[in-house]
Amino acid sequence: MCKGIFITATGTDVGKTYITARIIKGLIAQGINAGYYKAALSGTEVEAGKKIAGDAAYVFRFAGIKGEPNQAVTTMLDYPASPHLAAQMENKRITLAPIIQDFDRAASIYDYVVMEGSGGIICPLNLEGTTLMLVDVIKALALEIVIVADAGLGTINSTLLTLEYARSMKIDTRCIVLNRFDESSAIHCDNKKVIETMTGLEVLVCGVQGDLDILLIKKILLANLLDSI
Repeated sequence: MCKGIFITATGTDVGKTYITARIIKGLIAQGINAGYYKAALSGTEVEAGKKIAGDAAYVFRFAGIKGEPNQAVTTMLDYPASPHLAAQMENKRITLAPIIQDFDRAASIYDYVVMEGSGGIICPLNLEGTTLMLVDVIKALALEIVIVADAGLGTINSTLLTLEYARSMKIDTRCIVLNRFDESSAIHCDNKKVIETMTGLEVLVCGVQGDLDILLIKKILLANLLDSI
């Protein structure tokens, strides 16, 4: 299996897709053949009369990935809800086997796959019959995670809860990214300091201007990848 990472978040709308796009763009800038994959996407968009996987399309455009974004998503769902509910409403069922198959296909194309989750880490994909949770996918693919969190008030609680849940599920966390970080904010700066101290993990920051230190991306995400390909 190729090297890769799983991008999760403390909740919905904290910037998981944006951070995913920046990471892939940074990897490509370092000469890495990096690509994108997502197991389930809720809330398709329509462009020129065609349904599109909006998150995937955004990442492809931003990072400069060639190809068809819809093919980077296993299950596309129209209703903007938790994947398990949207799938129920559309008479679909999300199962593990196609996800593994599609991830392996991405791994045959790219040297490094950045996989984006759906919502937060405790996300149900299927609750009818055999339960499938997002963590089941992460564990089946043996991926480490990056936790994306908002830099503002309340992030200490949500970030630590997300991390502790991941640890309880025997999932390793590579790093934490605080999105929308404002270095002039005492709250944001203290949140970074406290989370690093309490977790023992390095915390990356992505500022309001979209800066994300490429040297830290190389250090934390690539590990020995640059020396191994």
